[in-house]
Amino acid sequence: MHIAEILSALPLERGAATPLFRQLYAEVKQAILRGALTPGMRLPPTRALCQLLGVSRQTVLNAYAQLMAEGYLDGTVGKGTFISAHLPLQARAAPPPGAPSPSAAAGLVRPLSARGAAYAGAMRATRGHDGAVRAFRPSMPGLDLFPFDLWSRLEARRWRRPGHHLGYADPAGFAPLRELLCVYLRAARAVNCTPEQIIITSGSQQALYLLAALLLGPGDRVWVESPGYPGASAPLVALGAHVCTVPVDAGGMDVAFGAAHYPDASMVLTTPSHQLPLGVTMSLQRRLELLRWAGAAGAWVVEDDYDSEYRYDGAPLASLHSLDRGASTVYVGTLSKVLFPSLRLGYVVAPPALVEPLVRAKAVLDRHTALAPQMVLADFMEAGHFTRHIRRSREAYRERRDAIVGGVAALLADELACGPADTGLDLCVHFRRPYEEAAVARAAADAGIDLRALSYYANPAAVSACAVAPGLLLGFAAVPPAQIKAGLACLADVLRTSARAARLY
Repeated sequence: MHIAEILSALPLERGAATPLFRQLYAEVKQAILRGALTPGMRLPPTRALCQLLGVSRQTVLNAYAQLMAEGYLDGTVGKGTFISAHLPLQARAAPPPGAPSPSAAAGLVRPLSARGAAYAGAMRATRGHDGAVRAFRPSMPGLDLFPFDLWSRLEARRWRRPGHHLGYADPAGFAPLRELLCVYLRAARAVNCTPEQIIITSGSQQALYLLAALLLGPGDRVWVESPGYPGASAPLVALGAHVCTVPVDAGGMDVAFGAAHYPDASMVLTTPSHQLPLGVTMSLQRRLELLRWAGAAGAWVVEDDYDSEYRYDGAPLASLHSLDRGASTVYVGTLSKVLFPSLRLGYVVAPPALVEPLVRAKAVLDRHTALAPQMVLADFMEAGHFTRHIRRSREAYRERRDAIVGGVAALLADELACGPADTGLDLCVHFRRPYEEAAVARAAADAGIDLRALSYYANPAAVSACAVAPGLLLGFAAVPPAQIKAGLACLADVLRTSARAARLY
């Protein structure tokens, strides 16, 4: 490309806050650094360039002067202005207009390591949430129910008294919060622990990563539920463990299948209180069977107890951890579902012998979880607001659960069959007719409904025994009953339209 073409294409924004000479200087500098303007190349005289760009000569003079001062240009009276021949740049052809930038086209300076590629790809299939909360966003608590004004006052009080929370903290977490969590877990989940066994983490995702990094080597086998939350198995994939998919039925994870097919596994990752996405609870027989197998095999059991506070029919079930007499169960919890997801606070209840290694590993990863939110949460719990919020939100979620179950029965009984709905924030529904999951999910998104196809939760490497009947996961906790009712009417329209479209082909 001729130099005049390169310079005439420089994007100068008239009327911007940045002066034109600074824009011209920056654009010429970048053209030199990326190789579009190469060492030794002669630039147009200032009069010619100001006419080419439609700017004043002073703008060009100022830009040239800055570039010369920084060593990008050399100039000699009577000979002209040149790109400095002394710059250690590799000459490269300028990309054609509209082509990706050289860095994007050429890729990384060096490829990712095998470990880096595993990390970068582990969460590829996991989707986040975008935009305002709407029906039926899965696994989302009702933010409209949280006492943010109260939380803000507690937070402000902490910041009015700045102290040691402005410095570094214990990697294990804020001691008063660990003590309060210990009291809560013993009473609500029958977790027999001491405060010293609790390690505060940046969400349960970090907890799962730490446990996988400490307890597994490359190639070690781990049972995971399929279907199941893809983010939970992502640390296993990133660290090179061998993910072994185990089917889930009405009794929870099929322990007999896992024992028969993967008897040498080193770890089991399970959600016994409320399985995502199917909503089932692991039976007592299966729980005892799993603990017996783990004790005999010398395997760890990681209990992911992510939303068990919300049980609507009867008292919350005791944790799997409470049944373990062999210290093989590690309990993982999160506060994202009880409070709000952006808080990013989770915790691990570790067997005593695992506490010190886990705390040291936590310090390597991020030194410590942010201290101020831990302190505010401790104040929130100590004043009784935590248990009151759980009680109030449980009642509201029960009303919302009733609204969605009743609405499906009234509007969609011929289309959808409901799964268990006694626990959690979501309702699993299966199609009664041969709908195509992905097509329904896309049409629902276009209609303003936020839901997930059950296939999203299927592990790509799952064995055939883990196949799940097509359906959807509908979150009900995030929106009030009126929005649930409107969302179900919209979903009914989507399914009727999908049925008509299917009959056309």
